[in-house]
Amino acid sequence: MTDDLTDESWRQNLEGRFEECLGPVRNPDWWTGLPPERCPGWTNDGRLTSLSLPNLATCTREQVRAYFDNGWTLTELLFSGLIGEEAFYRPPYHHLRHPMVFYYCHPPALYVNKLRVAGLIPAPLNPYFERIFETGVDEMRWDDMSKNAMRWPAFDEAQEYRKAVYALVRRVIEEHPGLAEGHPPITQNDPLWALFMGFEHERIHLETSSVLIHELPLRLVRRPAGWMPPHSSAASPAAFPPVAGRDYPEMELLPVAATRLRLGKPADWPSYGWDNEYGSRGVDVQPFRAGRGLVSNGEFWQFVADGGYRDRQWWSETGWSWRTYRNVKWPTFWVPDGPAGSHRFRLRTLFEEVDMRWDWPAEVNWHEAGAYCAWLSARLGEPCRLPSEAEHNALRDPVVTVADDPVMVADGAALIRERGLNLNLGCGSSSPVTAGARTAKGFQDVFGNVWQWLGDQFNPLPGARVHPYYDDFSSPCYDGEHQMILGGSWISTGDEASVWSRFHFRPHFFQHAGFRVVQAAHDGGAVRLDAEGAPGKAYESAGITNEYLLLHYGSPQEQMPHASGPRDACQFPLRAAHWLMEGARELGIGGGRALDVGCAVGGASFELARMFGEVLGIDLSRSFIDAAATLRDQGVLEYACRDEGELAHPLLAQVDPAIDRSRVAFRQADACSLPAELTDYDAVLLANLLCRLPSPKSLLGRLGGPRGLVRTGGVVAILSPYTWLEQFTPRGAWLGGYMDGDCAVRSADVLRALLGADGFELRREAEIPLVIREHARKYQYIVTHAMLWQRMR
Repeated sequence: MTDDLTDESWRQNLEGRFEECLGPVRNPDWWTGLPPERCPGWTNDGRLTSLSLPNLATCTREQVRAYFDNGWTLTELLFSGLIGEEAFYRPPYHHLRHPMVFYYCHPPALYVNKLRVAGLIPAPLNPYFERIFETGVDEMRWDDMSKNAMRWPAFDEAQEYRKAVYALVRRVIEEHPGLAEGHPPITQNDPLWALFMGFEHERIHLETSSVLIHELPLRLVRRPAGWMPPHSSAASPAAFPPVAGRDYPEMELLPVAATRLRLGKPADWPSYGWDNEYGSRGVDVQPFRAGRGLVSNGEFWQFVADGGYRDRQWWSETGWSWRTYRNVKWPTFWVPDGPAGSHRFRLRTLFEEVDMRWDWPAEVNWHEAGAYCAWLSARLGEPCRLPSEAEHNALRDPVVTVADDPVMVADGAALIRERGLNLNLGCGSSSPVTAGARTAKGFQDVFGNVWQWLGDQFNPLPGARVHPYYDDFSSPCYDGEHQMILGGSWISTGDEASVWSRFHFRPHFFQHAGFRVVQAAHDGGAVRLDAEGAPGKAYESAGITNEYLLLHYGSPQEQMPHASGPRDACQFPLRAAHWLMEGARELGIGGGRALDVGCAVGGASFELARMFGEVLGIDLSRSFIDAAATLRDQGVLEYACRDEGELAHPLLAQVDPAIDRSRVAFRQADACSLPAELTDYDAVLLANLLCRLPSPKSLLGRLGGPRGLVRTGGVVAILSPYTWLEQFTPRGAWLGGYMDGDCAVRSADVLRALLGADGFELRREAEIPLVIREHARKYQYIVTHAMLWQRMR
């Protein structure tokens, strides 16, 4: 980590009038809900721990209110550890997430938005806040750093918003008849599911915020009174160099026999669950050996001291790119404590810096965990790797009743004290890898202490369905770019601490996560979604990039060499841009700024620059963005036009020299989660995009309203063939193309309803064909439905 930030634009948010109220000791008016000492979960020794996860079949109104208050106050207790205004507005050192003020208001904004979706409240509370604090950041790459030039609300405005949302949620809890005594079980079809969704979302961000605080400079944080202290072992002095068997346990690999498992949370299990937990998959687990405990700092130190961070051979290609970009030489939370090359370290915990705990788990990202396994394989002469999801489940004890899910029957203090599980905020840090209770098979920390990286990429279980209240919670991350984590950490609470929890992060991210080593000659059945042709990689291959370069830059004769073919359908991206510009001129829009979402290799973006002074092209595909950026910088790019099988002939993509390429920029981003700073464009183009998104409504919802993509008076052109496929869009997120009872639901009608309700008026409509050449004798002929909408309010 480093305290150096070259971009100082975030300082515009510092007003200099909150230093007293954000000082080391918070005044009573800091708490927008209950103060810790009056909050459920306050322990006899003056600490706040997490309550158990509510049983939705039996929970009383009082228990629901207590669970809400507990989560709300835990968040504010955590944030009371931030010192000064800078701590709230300073971006993290990697620039890949928003500043802490966003996470202070993000859970309240989601409460409001989801309660509205479920019909539990009739109207927004603060539409502006509920837009800017609605969507977090899922950073695409470690070098994506254009997020923090935004002007955020002042702290007192943020605090007043939290007060208002707290009162609103309390009122729903107090008044809703579905929480009356003797209520039926609360299920996924109940509007109250949205209330519990808010509870669990806040608890996810309790942990996310703690990770970001972990990454802040120590001068900006302090452990609040009432926050659980680090594990008692943190006070022990550190030895150097560490010795296996004395300062940390030697690795012990235990055998696990072949077994048959079924993954997936039962639909009638009486606790809240996220969509990815449901569904079912039967798996046959082959025999393997696994570490009794998690890999400790002492074991990982051997990798560091052996030059593991300098040796390319242990790293994946992507992992080495991350390591060299960050110039990482040891784990992020290790603090050098001696001259260069001495390999002496201290350890950064959440709020403190302590002597290195060699027997605590090594907290690393997936790239580092994988490199260690490769190094260990060479050292032991046996193949070592990360466990699969199935193998992790094979280490667990059986789950038959609610009592087998510990977080449903005990709070955090009881879990660590009585069950040996460092989970649910039983303490305020990791603990020794030998301290946890053992499963029946002899494994420690199968749950708790730190999350565990797996070999699987995040994937849906067969039969899983998106939930209509939050259709983009999981599905955008089934992309082959997110690695699974299981088991929870010391600060995982609620559903995250449940035996059914399935979570994920990008492999370069940190999330109180470590790993366990598996030794086996097979891959454990790990699920991978990054194979060429998989949905997450559908637009990353060289062949697809070449196909799109032809579509965007090829002449009609190159795209359709057969005179009998539909040449009027060629050059679709150019014609789509011209159709938008013609409509804009008719409405008196000239110049300004344009946004091309789903820009692919940039042909339409460059065309828009004929009229607009500034054009931003955005696409999820790294291959597309790299090609577009090359064309912007050089004006030309050679590519291959496929003829037959492996045969192809070379072509040259070229941007018209009459176009000022300096007007155009390109950026990789997710259309379902566009950065909050993208607002007020004169024109937005969405061409052949909607039916390739996991959550089209997430993008459509960003068009209007406060901080909408389209300015008032501006236009958006939507062109789509409505080719809905579950490969790309979960059926529950389709705009149309299905029957609702006896009624056919059509995408165009849904678009009219959604955009009309959001203040847009339809100005133009057309059927615009396109043709895509696959090879010399195969072509796709598609007709898109085009609508041009103008934002009126």
